[in-house]
Amino acid sequence: MNRPYIFCHMMTALDGKIMGSYMETPQGNAAGDVFYNIAFGENPFYHHQGWLSGRVTTDDNFTFYKKPDLDENAPPVPEDDFLAQPDFGMFYVSVDPHGKLGWESSTLHYVDTSAHVIEILTEQVSNAYKAFLRKLGISYLIAGHTELDYGLALSKLKDKFHIETLMLGGGGVLNWSFLQAGMCDEISIVLAAAADGSPDTPPVFRAKEGLSQNRALGFGLKEAKVMAGGSVWLRYTVNNQ
Repeated sequence: MNRPYIFCHMMTALDGKIMGSYMETPQGNAAGDVFYNIAFGENPFYHHQGWLSGRVTTDDNFTFYKKPDLDENAPPVPEDDFLAQPDFGMFYVSVDPHGKLGWESSTLHYVDTSAHVIEILTEQVSNAYKAFLRKLGISYLIAGHTELDYGLALSKLKDKFHIETLMLGGGGVLNWSFLQAGMCDEISIVLAAAADGSPDTPPVFRAKEGLSQNRALGFGLKEAKVMAGGSVWLRYTVNNQ
């Protein structure tokens, strides 16, 4: 398949949770710095050109559940993809099949990293939402009729935005969907020396009916390294057999 090399890079508590109050502990803060520096620091390990997250993760971290400012009377826009800044260099790819995210800018800022926003949509997204994205200068790719075609989306990201290496950044449902589809090459986990025991926070992987199955997968350990604050950086290859 013509797609980028994909690594899933996540920080988790000792109990496998990707969110929660454990992140506020000294150990959680230290692990958070390790997580960021591996992917986005002055000397990043992977040298990727973008990272991809689902709608909920995007709302939780960047758009904060704002509603898009839609013009239902907007003139019809072309039906194909919209490439606003294909040479930006770093991209944030948001999987938003139904066009719900309330963006306010085409550029996302994460600590000291800036990225051009790319929305992954289906053909079911309204003309009003696509016009909204165009007005903001946000790129979008159409991949699938009613359900997302991940293979097509990834192929377009490589061909149209020159993304050779892509970071997969959750949440758990999206991570597991990519793994089940055989579209993830490596797992990178920064394990914080902390936990909070919350029953309500999501794990790094989660199956969801209609999207993925709870079919077990095996992984091959590539590297284990002790990092700051008692955290451990674990790297695994994915065994898709």
